[in-house]
Amino acid sequence: MNDERLDHVKLSLDPEQFPETIEYFEAIKNLDHISSYELASGILNCDRTKPMTRQLFAFVVGLYEEAISQGDSDAMNDLGSLYYDGRGCEQNFTKAVRYYEMAAEHGHELAQENLGYCYYYGRNIPVDYEKAFKCFAAGAFCGRVCSLYKIGDMYRNGYYVGKNPSVAFRIYLRCSELMDYDDKWEVAGPVFLRLGTAYLNGEGTEKDPAEALRCFQIAERYLYSMVMDGEAMYRKSLNAAIDGQDSARRALMENLP
Repeated sequence: MNDERLDHVKLSLDPEQFPETIEYFEAIKNLDHISSYELASGILNCDRTKPMTRQLFAFVVGLYEEAISQGDSDAMNDLGSLYYDGRGCEQNFTKAVRYYEMAAEHGHELAQENLGYCYYYGRNIPVDYEKAFKCFAAGAFCGRVCSLYKIGDMYRNGYYVGKNPSVAFRIYLRCSELMDYDDKWEVAGPVFLRLGTAYLNGEGTEKDPAEALRCFQIAERYLYSMVMDGEAMYRKSLNAAIDGQDSARRALMENLP
């Protein structure tokens, strides 16, 4: 890596806005070798709650493109996610889908799941629940808990498959059993929010306000962390978990003798 390029980008950053990024640039100067992909990933993990400057964004894109030219499927997927999230640029779902498809063709499991989201929500492509289901099914088969809970959503809403709250509930419950420590920070919030709603309203299971309250409390903890980590899209879910606790408490009070 050319030190002049690093210094040029570093000098363009405000130390008060990007302290972690500047510190990271200083740290890697002592490394004998760091790949383009490793450098790009390291930058993205710094100052995660801040939108990147255009110059920093262009630098990261260039690093990913260097890695992609060498056939790195992780770089393909991560560049797609960079455009999907819109951190440092306007969201560009068309480019996101292009890089996700490129990575999926190389057998990248997470890219397959990400494509499922694009088809599920219609991210600059027509909504296609059949393709979304197949993408999520492939991810679930490979052990992706996030893909599995999205299949639960499809049964809950009746998208491509028949609407079946009982199957959806069992899938969410299975997700809660399967998730490991790393999975929890990605999916525990959404999964326990859905379980709380199911127990509160009796969707696919018996009503259980006490269990609903427990699930909403777990959901709040993890959703709060997701929002604090820069995933603002989960703020609505966080509010739903908090409101769900109020509803569960009222239901418990009504059942008191």
